[in-house]
Amino acid sequence: MTLRFIGTTSEYGNCPTLYEVVETGDIAVQGDVLTDPGHLAPLRGVGEHEAFVFPRDPLTRFAPKG
Repeated sequence: MTLRFIGTTSEYGNCPTLYEVVETGDIAVQGDVLTDPGHLAPLRGVGEHEAFVFPRDPLTRFAPKG
């Protein structure tokens, strides 16, 4: 898998950050993992290997425009 850097809203280059998977065009998101049980409760079908991140700013800043 080859990742292409799209952009970050972090001052220090850590997270949140967006990458594109070159081979598929999928988007990989680096950010703080949501771990609060109260926030996770409404999510359905979460596998043991899955996690959720919520970096709204880079998603809207770097998303393709119409």
